[in-house]
Amino acid sequence: MIKLRPLFCFVPLFVAVVWFPVFSSTLVAGPLTLDDVVRQMDREQDQFQSLTASIERTKVTVVVNDRSMESGKIEIRRDGKMRIELFYPDQKTVLRDGDHIYIYTPKIRRVEDYDVGKHRDLLDQLLLLGFGTSGENLKKNYLITLQGEETLNGQQKAVRLELTPRADEVRKQISKIDLWLNEGNWLPAQQQFYETGSGDYSIIRYLNVARNVPISDARFRPSWPKGVTRVKPQG
Repeated sequence: MIKLRPLFCFVPLFVAVVWFPVFSSTLVAGPLTLDDVVRQMDREQDQFQSLTASIERTKVTVVVNDRSMESGKIEIRRDGKMRIELFYPDQKTVLRDGDHIYIYTPKIRRVEDYDVGKHRDLLDQLLLLGFGTSGENLKKNYLITLQGEETLNGQQKAVRLELTPRADEVRKQISKIDLWLNEGNWLPAQQQFYETGSGDYSIIRYLNVARNVPISDARFRPSWPKGVTRVKPQG
C-alpha cells in the first residue's frame, strides 16, 4: 500500500473553486440553514465543467510559526483530470490522469508516478470537493457544521462550513476542512485544510479564474522531457 501523505500535501492545491461573479443563484431570505446551503449546492452542481486559475497556497507550520508559499497555475475538468504548474519557489508539475498522479521536478529531472487506483474514492472526496459537488454528496462524505456567514476580502459574502471527513483513512491525513462558499454562486471561495496530529494547515486562494473553458486532453497526458528519471514510490 502506498503512503498517502506525499499526495495529500498536494490535495489543497487541487481542491477548490473561487468566487466567480458571473453566475447567480436564488437567494435565501433570512438566516441561512445547513439545508439551505445543501439545496443551493445541489442546484449549482451541473454548471461546473472546467476551470483554469492562478493559485496561491500558504502552508503554516504551527510549532515553529513558519509560513511558506507556493504559486502557479491550475487546470481542472469535471471528469477529474487535473494539472498544476508551480512556478514559485521551485518549478514542479503535478498531473492527475485516471488512477495515476505524477509529480515532475525539473530541477532534479525526476518524475514520481503514484498509482492511486486503490484509493481513488478517498482522494476524490478531496480532489473533487467543490468541482460540481452536490450538497447531498458532501453530506455523504463529511460531517458538516454550519459556522455562519462571513465577509472575505472586505467585500465577498460567504458562508463557512466545517467539514470532518467520515472516512477513517482520510482523517488519518486531514482532520478537518474549513470551507467558505460564495453566496453568489455556491462554490468555494476559500478552503483551509488541517493536517492530522500536527495542527499544521494550508490555505488556498485562486485568482484570475476562467470557468468552463475548453481544455484539451493533451494537457493531461503524462509527457515528460527525454532523460528524466522515473520512479514509483512504494509504501
